[in-house]
Amino acid sequence: MTEQTSIANVLAKTKTNWPESNSQISPEILRIHRISAHCQQNLSLVLNPYGLQVAEFSVLETLRKEKFPYCLTPTELSRAMLFSSGGLTKVLNRMDTAGLIIRIENPNDKRGKLVQLSESGQTLIGEIIVKLHTTEQQKFNVLNLEEKEQLNYLLNKILRVWEEDA
Repeated sequence: MTEQTSIANVLAKTKTNWPESNSQISPEILRIHRISAHCQQNLSLVLNPYGLQVAEFSVLETLRKEKFPYCLTPTELSRAMLFSSGGLTKVLNRMDTAGLIIRIENPNDKRGKLVQLSESGQTLIGEIIVKLHTTEQQKFNVLNLEEKEQLNYLLNKILRVWEEDA
């Protein structure tokens, strides 16, 4: 990520130069956005050597979380993905061509197919997830276990507001 002004500096400038906005600003939201941007950049850096896009990673990761044989319908896959994917059909076509997934007949719907994680897809996501978690944990290790639990509690509390309304 290109070097950006710190959130502390953004808040200070807002307080000084735009005081009427300062009372409405939510520092925690700015910090969540910045952390999200750093996490997205980290994900991209991990994926680049593999030539994968975030949507492809999301497909691999989502399928691998399913019970064996790691398959879902395209609709189930789209709903379960951590990162949204516009144009999922194109993503799946690329992944099928690359041998990372297999499309198999759906025994419950003769018109549709299931998306299944291939052996090479399983190997790839296993390798990527270790690298991703290692780099993420290096940054989050600034927090001790109790702080991580507290952070997770608070983030879950906020997420429930959006996820229960959906």
